[in-house]
Amino acid sequence: MSSSTTTLLDAQDIYGGYGGADILKGTNLRANADEIVVIVGPNGAGKSTAMKAIFGLVKVRTGKVLFQGEDITNAKPEQMVRRGIAYVPQEQNVFPSLTVQENLEMGGYLMTGDLKPRMEKVYDLFPKLAERRRQPAGLMSGGERQLVAMGRALMVDPKLLMLDEPTAGLSPKLIDETFERIKQINAQGIGVLMVEQNAKQALAIASRGYVLATGANRHEDTGPNLLADPEVAEMFLGG
Repeated sequence: MSSSTTTLLDAQDIYGGYGGADILKGTNLRANADEIVVIVGPNGAGKSTAMKAIFGLVKVRTGKVLFQGEDITNAKPEQMVRRGIAYVPQEQNVFPSLTVQENLEMGGYLMTGDLKPRMEKVYDLFPKLAERRRQPAGLMSGGERQLVAMGRALMVDPKLLMLDEPTAGLSPKLIDETFERIKQINAQGIGVLMVEQNAKQALAIASRGYVLATGANRHEDTGPNLLADPEVAEMFLGG
């Protein structure tokens, strides 16, 4: 762990969902600047809804979302971006008709100043994107598109990167590669909060993990402790 243990995100007792129904029922999530925090749990547990509620895409009915100590509950997504929160949804996370470079430029549209240094940082982190910078994102594989989506999110120079199922549909090799990239991003001082179906692999790189079920916290511990917990393994990690 680095010396920086600033609490970036603190979601407290969140209730909310779609229409009149609460999917989140008292969810609590916290992420520090030096952490990779992983949210796991069964389908329908509210994992993706929790991410969307934090990012202002789902209405928080009661509870609070604090970012660097400031109340950002139900702020608009573009306000979140300006504060330093980047969110990569699971689907429709690239512009397929635009080239890799144009996708990155779109990622930086809210930023002022020269985008080139940011773009070079992204290309250093993802050399494959540098090679393919002129290629339309729609012609890339699922794994490559995921790199474009993460690269685009990094164009806002975020303090916190939120990833919803970053390895969904990827081959085992690409899953490993994606987790390596996430570790590299975190090593640059960017906090990471992610929802992940590949729970065992994700918890193996996690500073901390949360297990959600039916919209509420069931377990919270370090990644290794959750992996070693027989109840968590049996109920949520497939034995």
